[in-house]
Amino acid sequence: MKYYLYNSKANNGIKPNVPAGTELIDAVGMDYPEYLKGLTPDDEVVLVGGDGTLNYFINAVKGVEIKNNVYLLGSGTGNDFFNDIGHKAGDEVLINKYIENLPTVRVNGMEKLFINNMGFGIDGYCCEVADQIKQKSPQEQINYSGIAIKGLLFHFKPCHAEVTVDGKKYEFDNVWIAPTMKGKFYGGGMKMAPDQDRFSDKVTVVVYHSKSKLKALMAFPSIFKGEHVSNTKMVKIFTGNKITVRFSRPCAAQIDGETVLNVKEYIVEQP
Repeated sequence: MKYYLYNSKANNGIKPNVPAGTELIDAVGMDYPEYLKGLTPDDEVVLVGGDGTLNYFINAVKGVEIKNNVYLLGSGTGNDFFNDIGHKAGDEVLINKYIENLPTVRVNGMEKLFINNMGFGIDGYCCEVADQIKQKSPQEQINYSGIAIKGLLFHFKPCHAEVTVDGKKYEFDNVWIAPTMKGKFYGGGMKMAPDQDRFSDKVTVVVYHSKSKLKALMAFPSIFKGEHVSNTKMVKIFTGNKITVRFSRPCAAQIDGETVLNVKEYIVEQP
């Protein structure tokens, strides 16, 4: 049997259409490890959602041996994971091989796995502002690019950052973004780490820094095509197994799009 698991609290509670002969289950509050234990070897599970759904699942089953085929039916808004593996919303993809050997991030007393990235800087600020907009107007479409541009121009202040990669320390002034990437994409289509391979045993940290707001703003659109990496004066890229990023003041961060407030440091380890 093939079971489709969806979040009834998302997408205004609209049930997804599933093929005949399959079963649709509301997964809100589900104990995933217990649910997987109850499946027969031939049963298959389809998660309906996007990056947030996938992040929730990988953390819920952390340490659990998954014996059944697990698929993702892409129905999210960002779908950075699907962008990275060459698929689009509406596709149904077997994901077992993608949810093994994932990196762990330690931040503000939490320890979580991530599928796409751990973001720090103006990307976290964008998620923070988006959350505030959603609280006031749940149906409003969020323009992340618009939030980022206003942040670059007026609201977000760059930081001094200390970046440590496998024990080697680097320091940067006027840092706007410093994410660590498991995949190439984040933020709804920005190709932040164009050379990152999600099957690699290393992750990539990208440091985007500039004293000039205007230069930072002018170069920002190039991130969507991954062309920012050619600007070596503004962008520094490192790969490694253990990444520590420390900012000079607390900022919002995000883990696969989930906001984490008041962050000064995060530590990523890729097994």
